[in-house]
Amino acid sequence: MALQPKTLQPSASAPPAKNHPHASPSSSSFEAVSRLASGNAVVLFSMAGCCMCIVAKRLLFRLSVEPTVIELDIGGGGIKSPGDIEAVLFRLADDGGRKQPVPTVFVGGKKFLGGIETLMACHINGTLVPLLKDAGALWL
Repeated sequence: MALQPKTLQPSASAPPAKNHPHASPSSSSFEAVSRLASGNAVVLFSMAGCCMCIVAKRLLFRLSVEPTVIELDIGGGGIKSPGDIEAVLFRLADDGGRKQPVPTVFVGGKKFLGGIETLMACHINGTLVPLLKDAGALWL
Protein backbone atom coordinates (compact mmCIF):
# COMPACT_ATOMS: atom_id res chain seq x y z
CA MET A 1 0.00 0.00 0.00
CA ALA A 2 1.46 3.34 -1.04
CA LEU A 3 1.44 6.08 1.56
CA GLN A 4 -0.07 9.36 0.44
CA PRO A 5 1.27 12.46 2.20
CA LYS A 6 -1.42 15.01 3.02
CA THR A 7 -1.40 18.67 2.10
CA LEU A 8 -1.47 21.02 5.07
CA GLN A 9 -4.87 22.70 5.38
CA PRO A 10 -6.83 24.08 8.33
CA SER A 11 -9.53 21.70 9.53
CA ALA A 12 -13.14 22.79 9.27
CA SER A 13 -14.32 20.54 12.13
CA ALA A 14 -15.68 21.93 15.38
CA PRO A 15 -12.98 23.12 17.78
CA PRO A 16 -12.44 21.41 21.15
CA ALA A 17 -12.26 23.30 24.45
CA LYS A 18 -9.82 26.24 24.56
CA ASN A 19 -7.11 24.77 26.87
CA HIS A 20 -7.36 21.26 25.49
CA PRO A 21 -4.25 20.08 23.57
CA HIS A 22 -6.50 19.62 20.54
CA ALA A 23 -7.72 23.23 20.75
CA SER A 24 -8.52 24.85 17.46
CA PRO A 25 -5.34 26.44 16.14
CA SER A 26 -5.45 29.87 14.60
CA SER A 27 -5.09 30.36 10.86
CA SER A 28 -1.82 32.19 11.51
CA SER A 29 -0.48 29.03 13.17
CA PHE A 30 -1.43 26.99 10.09
CA GLU A 31 0.28 29.66 7.98
CA ALA A 32 3.44 29.47 10.11
CA VAL A 33 3.60 25.68 9.77
CA SER A 34 2.83 25.92 6.06
CA ARG A 35 5.53 28.57 5.57
CA LEU A 36 8.13 26.42 7.34
CA ALA A 37 7.08 23.31 5.43
CA SER A 38 7.06 25.00 2.02
CA GLY A 39 10.38 26.76 2.55
CA ASN A 40 12.38 23.60 3.35
CA ALA A 41 12.85 20.19 1.75
CA VAL A 42 12.34 18.39 5.09
CA VAL A 43 10.96 19.85 8.32
CA LEU A 44 10.86 17.93 11.59
CA PHE A 45 8.83 19.29 14.49
CA SER A 46 10.31 17.84 17.64
CA MET A 47 10.81 18.15 21.37
CA ALA A 48 14.34 17.88 22.72
CA GLY A 49 13.61 15.19 25.32
CA CYS A 50 11.32 13.02 23.19
CA CYS A 51 12.89 9.62 22.46
CA MET A 52 10.88 9.11 19.24
CA CYS A 53 11.98 12.55 18.04
CA ILE A 54 15.58 11.50 18.60
CA VAL A 55 14.96 8.33 16.56
CA ALA A 56 13.45 10.39 13.70
CA LYS A 57 16.38 12.84 13.72
CA ARG A 58 18.95 10.04 13.76
CA LEU A 59 17.28 8.26 10.85
CA LEU A 60 17.21 11.41 8.73
CA PHE A 61 20.79 12.38 9.64
CA ARG A 62 22.05 8.85 8.87
CA LEU A 63 20.44 9.13 5.44
CA SER A 64 22.48 12.35 4.97
CA VAL A 65 19.36 14.50 5.14
CA GLU A 66 19.69 17.81 6.94
CA PRO A 67 16.13 18.54 8.05
CA THR A 68 15.03 21.85 9.45
CA VAL A 69 14.38 20.86 13.06
CA ILE A 70 11.94 22.91 15.12
CA GLU A 71 12.24 22.04 18.81
CA LEU A 72 8.87 23.13 20.21
CA ASP A 73 10.04 23.00 23.82
CA ILE A 74 13.14 25.12 23.13
CA GLY A 75 11.88 27.48 20.44
CA GLY A 76 13.41 28.50 17.17
CA GLY A 77 12.37 28.67 13.56
CA GLY A 78 10.65 31.99 14.17
CA ILE A 79 7.91 30.27 16.16
CA LYS A 80 6.34 32.79 18.52
CA SER A 81 3.69 30.51 20.00
CA PRO A 82 4.81 26.86 20.26
CA GLY A 83 1.46 25.96 21.88
CA ASP A 84 -0.45 27.09 18.80
CA ILE A 85 1.94 25.18 16.54
CA GLU A 86 1.48 22.12 18.73
CA ALA A 87 -2.30 22.51 18.28
CA VAL A 88 -1.81 22.44 14.48
CA LEU A 89 0.30 19.29 14.81
CA PHE A 90 -2.29 17.67 17.12
CA ARG A 91 -4.94 18.37 14.50
CA LEU A 92 -2.81 16.77 11.77
CA ALA A 93 -1.88 13.84 14.01
CA ASP A 94 -5.54 13.17 14.80
CA ASP A 95 -6.22 12.78 11.10
CA GLY A 96 -3.60 10.03 11.03
CA GLY A 97 -4.89 8.30 14.16
CA ARG A 98 -1.88 9.33 16.25
CA LYS A 99 -2.15 10.65 19.79
CA GLN A 100 0.99 12.77 20.06
CA PRO A 101 2.01 15.71 17.90
CA VAL A 102 5.75 15.02 17.71
CA PRO A 103 7.74 14.00 15.87
CA THR A 104 5.96 15.40 12.85
CA VAL A 105 7.66 15.32 9.45
CA PHE A 106 6.94 17.40 6.36
CA VAL A 107 8.68 16.46 3.11
CA GLY A 108 8.85 18.27 -0.21
CA GLY A 109 7.11 21.52 0.53
CA LYS A 110 3.62 21.32 1.98
CA LYS A 111 3.30 17.54 2.27
CA PHE A 112 2.58 16.23 5.76
CA LEU A 113 4.34 12.86 5.85
CA GLY A 114 3.32 11.99 9.40
CA GLY A 115 5.00 10.88 12.58
CA ILE A 116 7.52 8.27 13.57
CA GLU A 117 5.29 5.36 12.49
CA THR A 118 4.93 6.66 8.94
CA LEU A 119 8.58 7.71 8.74
CA MET A 120 9.76 4.24 9.79
CA ALA A 121 7.23 2.50 7.54
CA CYS A 122 8.46 4.51 4.54
CA HIS A 123 12.06 3.68 5.45
CA ILE A 124 11.34 -0.04 5.80
CA ASN A 125 9.25 -0.37 2.63
CA GLY A 126 11.77 1.61 0.57
CA THR A 127 9.65 4.65 -0.25
CA LEU A 128 11.45 7.14 2.01
CA VAL A 129 14.62 7.59 -0.07
CA PRO A 130 12.73 8.26 -3.34
CA LEU A 131 10.46 10.70 -1.48
CA LEU A 132 13.49 12.51 -0.06
CA LYS A 133 15.16 12.57 -3.50
CA ASP A 134 12.03 14.06 -5.09
CA ALA A 135 12.00 16.73 -2.38
CA GLY A 136 15.63 17.63 -3.11
CA ALA A 137 16.76 16.52 0.36
CA LEU A 138 19.07 13.77 -0.96
CA TRP A 139 21.70 14.01 -3.66
CA LEU A 140 22.24 10.28 -4.26
